[in-house]
Amino acid sequence: MQRANYTLLTEFILTGVPHPPRLRTFLLVFFLLIYILTQLGNLLILITVCTDTQLRARPMYIFLGTLSIIDMGISSIIVPRLMMNFTPGIKPISFGSCVAQLYFYHFLGSTVCYLYTTMAYDRYLAICQPLRYPVLMSAKLSTLLVAGAWVAGSIHGAIQAILTFHLPYYGPNQVDYFFCDIPAVLKLACADTTVNELVTFVDIGVVVASCFSLILLSYIFIIRAILRIRTADGRQRAFSTCGAHMTIVTVYYVPCAFIYLRPDSHSLLDGAAALFPTAINPFLNPLIYTLRNQEVKLALRRMIGGQRAKSEA
Repeated sequence: MQRANYTLLTEFILTGVPHPPRLRTFLLVFFLLIYILTQLGNLLILITVCTDTQLRARPMYIFLGTLSIIDMGISSIIVPRLMMNFTPGIKPISFGSCVAQLYFYHFLGSTVCYLYTTMAYDRYLAICQPLRYPVLMSAKLSTLLVAGAWVAGSIHGAIQAILTFHLPYYGPNQVDYFFCDIPAVLKLACADTTVNELVTFVDIGVVVASCFSLILLSYIFIIRAILRIRTADGRQRAFSTCGAHMTIVTVYYVPCAFIYLRPDSHSLLDGAAALFPTAINPFLNPLIYTLRNQEVKLALRRMIGGQRAKSEA
């Protein structure tokens, strides 16, 4: 009955990324550039895929366009709030905004996991079943797979948000992190969090482990198929097709496993690791997929050439 007299929190204070005060301006400009380049790079890929007739009907580029949308979303949810911590004064975040940030981060983050798995399966069919690929992976099926990833991601995000914020929060309100995430917020709960931590570990563990295992299995078959290719040029093109995807998957999954799949995930290194899936990965995706993908580069040239022809006419 005594707790009934307590007042529920209406806002949280995010401590941000630990940094020397003299680097505050540099970090603000750095993450501002990262955010702008992330939005522009992913928007460029999205426009290229949507406007190029040779790309927009192909499953691989349907997935790539979806990934660009998700990357812009994750970056917009996290990075602007991160930059506020490099400006003078205390910038509290309302309770509702904290709930929304946690939900959308886990919604989009888990959708990325499912999307990476789908992309690996797509590459497996393209390399291991090239003659049957148009039948096995049609544009309709790829659209359904993308829709399924969105739905599964939204359910996962809702589960995590409800489990985290159904607990009472009376104070303190200082979150030792740069955004509202499960481990940091649960530390402030005025109730036993054992069940929450267990469910979070199992839920995220199942998503990460199952998706990563399926990706790994797909690439085992892909590598076996590539090694059977007789020409060096054919092997190089096949490895180039899959290299970008494997690079992004590695940079994404390793930090996520480090943050969520350890018995005690409250160390300062968690914040540094979380910068990869929230800020670095969305920035790198368009660079890797454009620099290592000849078809995207050709589509960009066609789009730029078409715009020049129109302006000259």
